[in-house]
Amino acid sequence: MFAIPGIVALVVFIYARPQEFVERLRVIPFLYVFFALALCGGLLDLRVRNLKLANTPQLPWIVLFFLWASFTVLVRAPSDAASHIMELLICVVLYLLIAHGVQSFRALHVVAAAVLSMVLLVCGVGAHQGFAPLGCVMIDPAAERDTAAGKPDGRPCETIRSCYDGDTEPGADYACEHIGLFGTTSIGGGRVRYRGVLQDPNELALAGGVGLPLAFAFGQVRKGRTGQRAVTWLAFALVLLCAVLTGSRGGQLVFLTVMGAYFARRFGARGLVVGGVLALPLLLLGGRSGAEADSSTTERLDLLTEALSMWKSHPVLGVGLGQFTEWSYMTAHNSYLLALGELGFPGMVLFSIIVYLSAKIPLVAYRTITPDGGVLFAEGAPVTRPWAMAITAAFAGLALGIFFLSFTYHYVLWIYMGLSGAFYSAIRAHYPSFRVRFGGRDLALVVAVDLAIIVLVFFYTKWALK
Repeated sequence: MFAIPGIVALVVFIYARPQEFVERLRVIPFLYVFFALALCGGLLDLRVRNLKLANTPQLPWIVLFFLWASFTVLVRAPSDAASHIMELLICVVLYLLIAHGVQSFRALHVVAAAVLSMVLLVCGVGAHQGFAPLGCVMIDPAAERDTAAGKPDGRPCETIRSCYDGDTEPGADYACEHIGLFGTTSIGGGRVRYRGVLQDPNELALAGGVGLPLAFAFGQVRKGRTGQRAVTWLAFALVLLCAVLTGSRGGQLVFLTVMGAYFARRFGARGLVVGGVLALPLLLLGGRSGAEADSSTTERLDLLTEALSMWKSHPVLGVGLGQFTEWSYMTAHNSYLLALGELGFPGMVLFSIIVYLSAKIPLVAYRTITPDGGVLFAEGAPVTRPWAMAITAAFAGLALGIFFLSFTYHYVLWIYMGLSGAFYSAIRAHYPSFRVRFGGRDLALVVAVDLAIIVLVFFYTKWALK
């Protein structure tokens, strides 16, 4: 499969961001190089018939979403349209490369292993960072307020006051944070994070939580292989520790949702009760509290209110793709409301359909392909069902996690959408009659859920901001 090396390289560079801490790599636009490599590899695969032109359930809706989002920014902010359309196009192409360039379980294992490896890397860096010594960090004045990017200056510290003593840059702002590997630093008094698209602690916690099911899937598919059980337990420990050290309440809920999906599958309703009891230590030890947490909650409520205001003033087209921060001091911190504010209600529905179908594919596969189900691909159930469960659990976590984060156009979300599409393609290669359809009932359910989100957010913000 000639497309796979380019896809794996894209995953590595999106997660690990080596170009940010290896000076020589900054000269070459590697992401675009690897996009081209994966695309050329996919075309070569088509040429030699390693791949077939095939549809995936999400594809038509992704095309509609891209066209609608592009139309909104062309109408609302034509001068900014090119850059925002290009950013969304990268997400779409990332989906296409994974969902349509991976059409076998062997290839799916390779790409999923790359994603899991990167999850272990970023969570490992986060865990190390949480116990690393404190050092002075000079804050980049051009950085966004909620990311506070900065560079360690090499001086140790015990409190922020010590960073302003001695050899300092005139007029510079400093923080006293944990200094981790690859020049990473914590934020907000010790909350661990990574770099690039995972420089926010909440995003790091979410990426770890939704990556954990991949370790469980490999543990089931490769049962008995030397070291596989160790990898599974290592992933569980790193993701859990990272969720605690990020101080992300949303990230910890994602972790609990993923584990709850497995408990529910194994023990039914009783599993949810047991899982809830086991979750108490995480809830007690992990989340933030006090003035900082209250301030964060109030800030998010303000942003949700602003998203609703944008939609009320522009109900059909929204304010335009990528225009939320032109109307507000910060992004929405809610993927559904971000889509609503920027793309109007049609854009919110299209985005929700893509997420819904990405979750429906593995759920239908899990229910349909069973060892005693009588289907043609029943012999493939030992491989199919672990991945079906893993992707279902991942999207259960994502559907909840993106409610608290602006992940609408985030690479990590689109990678998992691609994995769901790749899973569908792999099943169809062995079981051509397998179908996941989107009908009137599905549309009614998605619209009803989106309307419920709007109504709930409206009344909750009214009540909470009294």
